[in-house]
Amino acid sequence: MPKMKTHRGAAKRFKRTGTGKLVHDRAFGSHLFANKSTKAKRKLRKSKVASSGDYKRIKTLLTYMK
Repeated sequence: MPKMKTHRGAAKRFKRTGTGKLVHDRAFGSHLFANKSTKAKRKLRKSKVASSGDYKRIKTLLTYMK
């Protein structure tokens, strides 16, 4: 059976923390900033830990991620 390939789009979007959790950048942070409050824009700068519900799906895409 051939090796599974890592989903390259997902590999660029998710990183592992030191404790093994998956983090990603937040959505809606690239344009249309005139409609967003300063507080909302500041919160969009921070990365976010992936939710436990999505973790199983992400894990299949990132087969060999350490």
